[in-house]
Amino acid sequence: MTLIGYPMMCEQAGPKQLVHDVVLAEEAGFDFAVISDHYFPRLDTQGHSPYAWSVLGAAAQATSHIPLMTYVTCPIRRHHPAVVAQKAATVQLLSDGRFTLGLGAGENLNEHVVGGGWPIAPVRHEMLEEAVEIIRALWAGGMVTFRGKHFQVESAKIWDLPEASPPIGIAASVPASCRLAGRQADALIAVEPRPEIGRMFSDAGGSGKPRIGQIALLYDPDQRIAVARAMDQFRWFTGGWRVNAELPVPASFAEASTLVREEDVSEQMPCGPDVGQHVAGIRRFEAAGFTHVALIQVGGDTQEQFITWAAEELLAALRSS
Repeated sequence: MTLIGYPMMCEQAGPKQLVHDVVLAEEAGFDFAVISDHYFPRLDTQGHSPYAWSVLGAAAQATSHIPLMTYVTCPIRRHHPAVVAQKAATVQLLSDGRFTLGLGAGENLNEHVVGGGWPIAPVRHEMLEEAVEIIRALWAGGMVTFRGKHFQVESAKIWDLPEASPPIGIAASVPASCRLAGRQADALIAVEPRPEIGRMFSDAGGSGKPRIGQIALLYDPDQRIAVARAMDQFRWFTGGWRVNAELPVPASFAEASTLVREEDVSEQMPCGPDVGQHVAGIRRFEAAGFTHVALIQVGGDTQEQFITWAAEELLAALRSS
């Protein structure tokens, strides 16, 4: 049975609300929780972007059993991999072994803030592979010095290590990132239900490993309100990741999505009160081989309504069919 996750979307809510909502999601019966790791929201209308790692620490203490995961952290610019290794080890300790470190090659939106330019995708993949090597070396214990093509680590050591290191998931969408994930990851992360992503991951060494997807949807009793909210806050999603990874600021996402229509948005994400429509969207990931699917409810002020509806209707529908 596919496991169903709840995303703490840092672009949509402040830190206290994110923790409050993940507690409700745990009580409602969601199987796992993920958190976005951004510096900006993608559109000004989303209105938030707290520091994900502080929220994770609070969530680890406020919850008791729901697994937690970054979806995803980029360890090649804003976060140095040696620091990511320390942060992830700490969250693994705070959560009593419930943490998965989800990694990706990043987006210009979040990484440009530290300067140094935005590398092209092949270079980002090289950097990500080096970053994973550094993180695993530090988790193995002892002093680490690393001289790589992209990163330097000088006599680093993590003093508080968990008994079991967190699994590492890697986000993939194209052949190069699928091969990287197959070589280096304990799990695949992807936001498109394309079976070929899983096949490439398997061919590169990922056979039998978890595949963790994520779908945007919008529950509301009023179909028109649902579509309007999706258009207001999530129309950027229609641009695809080849475009979205390169845009630098929220104004760029707003400009790039000026021609998006309501029907374009509603074709890409389930909107409204129809449980069957939402189930069908999630089943596309299941049919593509995904073992986990996290459900983004668009709209920070609608989370309690969504969680209640999911507990009463959606989760039961998914688990009974």
